[in-house]
Amino acid sequence: MTFQNILYTKEKAIARITVNRPEVRNALNMATRAELREALNDIEADKDVRVAIITGAGDKAFVAGADIHELNSATPVIIEERASRLGARLFHDIENARVPFIAMINGFCLGAGCELAMSCDIRIAASTARLGQPEINIGIFPGAGGTQRLPRLVGWGRAKEMIYTGRIIDAAEAERIGLVDKVVPPENLQEMVTQLAETIASKSPLILNLAKKSINQGMYTDLAAGLSYEKANFALCFATEDFREGTSAFLEKRKPEFKGK
Repeated sequence: MTFQNILYTKEKAIARITVNRPEVRNALNMATRAELREALNDIEADKDVRVAIITGAGDKAFVAGADIHELNSATPVIIEERASRLGARLFHDIENARVPFIAMINGFCLGAGCELAMSCDIRIAASTARLGQPEINIGIFPGAGGTQRLPRLVGWGRAKEMIYTGRIIDAAEAERIGLVDKVVPPENLQEMVTQLAETIASKSPLILNLAKKSINQGMYTDLAAGLSYEKANFALCFATEDFREGTSAFLEKRKPEFKGK
């Protein structure tokens, strides 16, 4: 695959996607979103991939938002069509992808960038990162999952305050309220994320997927339904070769070699 707006590599079961538009702080235009979709499709199809990392090029921005030049000429019909393919739907599919996604937040993470990060399973930020949903400042509001995922992560009151004011917060506050999961010095960010990805990649991809499905289902349903879904997926674990390998390795005091079967 040849990309113009992203960098995409795969090594040792880890896929890496880098939004590569540093001249515009990695803003998401439609071409970039389409390439993200292609990379996601490849990750879904490649069973050797067990975890994915997404970040932005340079040290200034993860993704600083949507491309305002494209938004300025958009109509309601265009926005609805984009959302169905490359907006909210793209982020929904990342959230529900077969493998866990880690957002490596290396700078400004605003608007659509924050929505992209929130669609990932885990968010690790450099201490210099800045996050927010400032769409209100240009006469719109978050329309790619921000009004839904942000309250689930930080609570209704904090989410409303951030969305209503467009306030941008620093990484320390983002960690305190639960918008990011860990903050590290910029020089340690890549190493820390890589170590996390390698740890996740060493686990059973089948069990990771069942756990991810159970967590996601529970987030968007009531407790009883979530527990029922969890129970069904938990039972499926016992039908896998990876379960037998995991228990055998534990009893034999060795590292398991999971094959995703």
